[in-house]
Amino acid sequence: MIQDYSIKIDSTDRKILELLVQDAKRPLSEIARKAHVSTGTVHLRVHKLEQAGIIERTTLKINYARLGYDITAFIGIFLEKSALYDSVLAQLKTIPEITSIHYTTGNYSMFLKIHCRDTNHLKEVLHDRIQQVEGIERTETMISLEESLDRNLSFHL
Repeated sequence: MIQDYSIKIDSTDRKILELLVQDAKRPLSEIARKAHVSTGTVHLRVHKLEQAGIIERTTLKINYARLGYDITAFIGIFLEKSALYDSVLAQLKTIPEITSIHYTTGNYSMFLKIHCRDTNHLKEVLHDRIQQVEGIERTETMISLEESLDRNLSFHL
């Protein structure tokens, strides 16, 4: 797929994005009605936004707690050397409890988000898997008590 980052986004594109962000399963015909364009136009615009790399994928928001994963934690990773980032990243990607990995500035080299069933599961993931990754010097863990906001950017006109 060729990505064109010079694409011009107009108010129709923004309205389509706004509606998709609210509900990605919304039928194209409903989006067309709310954006005051034809369904064919919505289809073409969505395809254009995908080709440009603006829409990367459609995902579900999972309620992990309802699946028995009651602990959400953030882990700051201190690398032995920044040159080890790619190697550490590859190893961390194999740990299924990790749902987000960021390469960061500041105190941490990397910042992770993980979901675990309970504190024993968290301890096992940290001690037996994350802290055993070659290239990780140490970690700092913060347990989330509540997620108060999780949203995409607003595309209101």
